[in-house]
Amino acid sequence: MELNLIGSKNKKVEVADNIFACEFNEPLIHQVVTAFLAGGRAGTQAQKTRSEVRGGGIKPWRQKGTGRARAGTIRSPIWRKGGVVFAAKPRSYAQKVNKKMFRAALRSIMSELIRVERLCVVDTFKVDSHKTSNLLNMLSKLNINDNALIITESVDENLYLSSRNLNKVSVCDVMSIDPVSLVKADNVLITIDAMKQFEEFLK
Repeated sequence: MELNLIGSKNKKVEVADNIFACEFNEPLIHQVVTAFLAGGRAGTQAQKTRSEVRGGGIKPWRQKGTGRARAGTIRSPIWRKGGVVFAAKPRSYAQKVNKKMFRAALRSIMSELIRVERLCVVDTFKVDSHKTSNLLNMLSKLNINDNALIITESVDENLYLSSRNLNKVSVCDVMSIDPVSLVKADNVLITIDAMKQFEEFLK
């Protein structure tokens, strides 16, 4: 298939149909996105059980004759400052997604971006200085709002510095593409060289 280049008249780029013209597989994309977000969770929450709380080695009072409920330790879960019944422990939230599923999801997402006209292909994309205003001017000339993902073959220093003050503008190279960033962005801007690298990566 052929894609029109933004900002260049009568210039097109050839891309493979088996990568950029795939069907939209929503269940697969949902699974991959969920797994990617789960992998980013820290999983460092920790609580103490009754055996881990310090103190409580002595019986608070004798078993009978006080009129109070029997108690064996002040670190029981029903006591203030006691342990937790089902205490949270550090764990990993990572979900297994094999390479074939991950790449199929990326192909499906990119194909859908092309269908809904959210993918913009340019010949090159370089910023002359590190000023954020220069990047915003370049995006406005391409009719791209400030919620965008810019994919280049390599991220140079000026492009990185000019985009880091923009909360909704992300910059990455081809090997750093993730499904969440592709789904979240209103517009995805990609260069021809990055498009070819991405095509080789998904073969």
